[in-house]
Order: sequence, then structure tokens, then C-alpha cells
Amino acid sequence: MRNFVALQQFIQDLRTQRLRTILTVLGITWGTVAVVVLLAFGVGLEKQNRKNMHGMGDGIVVVWPGQTTKPYKGFPDGRPIRFREEDALLLATEISDIAEISPEFMQHGVPVRVGESVTQPGITGIYPVYGDMRNIIVEPGGRFINDLDLKLRRRVVVLGDEIKRLLFADQPAVGKQVLVGQTPFTVVGVMQKKIQNSSYNTRDQDRIFIPASTLKSVFGQTYLSNILYKPTDPDRSPQVRTAMYEVLGRKHKFDPTDKDALAVWDTNDMDRFLKYFHLGFNIFMMIIGSFTMTVGGIGVANIMYVVVRERTPEIGIKRSVGARRFDILSQIFIETFMIVAFGAALGFGLSIFIIKGLAYLPIKDFVGTPEMSPLVAMTTMGLLAVIAFFAGYFPARKASRLDPVECLR
Repeated sequence: MRNFVALQQFIQDLRTQRLRTILTVLGITWGTVAVVVLLAFGVGLEKQNRKNMHGMGDGIVVVWPGQTTKPYKGFPDGRPIRFREEDALLLATEISDIAEISPEFMQHGVPVRVGESVTQPGITGIYPVYGDMRNIIVEPGGRFINDLDLKLRRRVVVLGDEIKRLLFADQPAVGKQVLVGQTPFTVVGVMQKKIQNSSYNTRDQDRIFIPASTLKSVFGQTYLSNILYKPTDPDRSPQVRTAMYEVLGRKHKFDPTDKDALAVWDTNDMDRFLKYFHLGFNIFMMIIGSFTMTVGGIGVANIMYVVVRERTPEIGIKRSVGARRFDILSQIFIETFMIVAFGAALGFGLSIFIIKGLAYLPIKDFVGTPEMSPLVAMTTMGLLAVIAFFAGYFPARKASRLDPVECLR
């Protein structure tokens, strides 16, 4: 019953102070739009940055052989380190925190041709697990390198999407032959186009992938270009890195503290950086949006002060017939939250419209698509609740403390 009376009073105030109330509601609406859209933009940007970065792989670590800078057990400094295939197998055996690992051979300068079309891509010899680690997804109708290819040294190849375009144009490639040097290979797959804003050696679109065993037999290559592995837990990546230095240090006779003996690119470090960067970015966006919302809250507080002043005789009558301070306080609070809720509802509706409209702009590959996530909605509602509380508290406290005698006078 009390809420129904408060609603009637609220509607009456809307009629008597229509323009003032509309402007106040619009202030809350615009504040809600500012917070929701800015936070949604931040969420979309974070997801797109992670997608772009993970085009190269999720949580992978790339290790290259380096050169020692410290003498160790009678060995001088300045010794080059060279990886063999068994080094990757040794790491997989010795370090239980490594989930997946693949050696990687690289061969450059070898022509690859189909008819009159010739190119010189990076030729990569790998294990089948490499595709999952590097997010190399093959187009429908094809496949990636498998265990049988590796075991039988099959002459099969997966083409990067740009290499496929150069060699076959719009024609299908799977099942066709390509000449790698003078050796025919059968195309078993073509990589789907992907966004990749980081790489090493060369981008995946400009590579071809063959079994590591085949590359060794065709080109006689015994030394690896690098080793690629993925920790079981990204948070344990520093411990895995330390263990890797110890294992390879024993094998190649270098000091495990000699960081120049190996060159390491740990993408988990960038993941952690992006996590904290976007956390700070989203907090900054929330603060900027909350300024606009606070201005709307000040407008709500002002209109409630006016309501209290205009209802002073009414408050005096209510107090004189037995109304408690809590009754006065709750009435002002209810009306305040009604104004804020009405403005917030309009704001959320307008925000959804804006977010859906931004999805059609050609900016997705750069800044992503703004997204109304549950976290964005909860954060905005939390800010609205705080604004509504403070906008209603001070006018309500003033109303509840009015002297009934002075009110009636």
C-alpha cells in the first residue's frame, strides 16, 4: 500500500514538474549510456586484442638457440647452442608442466611452384600438435599433418592461405600436387585465413607446413630452428622456463643462469600484461562514464530537494498524525529510485541500440565489437544504485528531520 501511494505521488510530481523531471531523467539516461557504451567498448577491445595476439597461438613459448656468455665447467663463453629434435623430446620427458611441445625446422630459399606460378615461402617442418598450438585451422575438406604422415615421412603439405592464393588462385588446392624444389608434394589442407598481429620467421599465411621427418629426409636438415611448447598452467610459465634452462643446460653444457644461451619468447607474459592493461583501461572508462552519471545524480538530488520543500506542509501533517521519520525517509528514497530506474531503463535500451549499430562499422579487426557482457551490466547497475542512494539520502534525511510544528507553520 505504501509503495502504491509513493507511486501515485511520483506520478503527480511528474505532472506538476514535467520539464524538470524529464531533464533529470535524461541526465540519468545519458550517464547510463556513457558508462555502458564505454565499458562495452573496453570489453570488445580486450577480446579483439587477445584474438589478434592469439592468432599466433594460445599461451605458447618459443625457444631459439643462442650463444653462451659465461664460461661453464671448463667450456669457454661464446659457444653457439644448436638444437636437435631429441632436445624437444628431452624437455617433454623431464618437465611435467609442459602440456604440448613441437620441434620446428625452417627451410628458406626453396622455390615452390605449380605450373608457371612460383613463390619462395617459409617451409616449416613440424609435429601434428603444432597446428593446435599455433591455431592453424584448416579449411573444410582438408586436414592438418597427422601422426601417420610423420611416421611414414609422407610428402604432404598444408598451405598458408596466401601461398594457396598465389599458387592456385581461386581453384581448389586439396589433392593437387606442388613442387617443393624438385620434389612433388600432395596438398592435404589449406589454412583458414586468420588475424595474426605477431609472428616469428614469417607469418603463417606465407608458410607451408610439412612433417618434420619429411623435411629432414628431403633437405638433410638436422638442426632445429626453434622449439615450441605450451605450459599446462600459464601461471607456472616462469617455473617451466627455469626448468627448461636447467635441462638444456645439462644437455648442452652451459650455465642455467646464462640467459643469452637461449632466446625465449613467452606469450604468457603478454597475456598478463594485456590482462592488467585492460583492467586499468576499463576502470578508466568506468570513471569517465561515472562522471556523466554523477552529474545526472546531482540533478536527481536537486529535484528531490525541491520536492521536500514543496511538501513541507504535507510532511508536517503526516508527522502530526503519527508518521515516523522512517516513513518520510522511505517515501523520498522510493521516489528517488523510481526516477533513477526510469532513466536507467531508457539508458540501457538506448545503449543496446548503439552497441548493435556499432557492430556494423568496419572497425572490428582493429578495436573489436562493443559487447554488453553481464559484467558491464552489473557494474553499471552497481554505479546506478550508488548514485540513487546518495541522490536520495541527503534530501530524505532533511525531510525526516523537519520539525512538524515548523512545517505546519
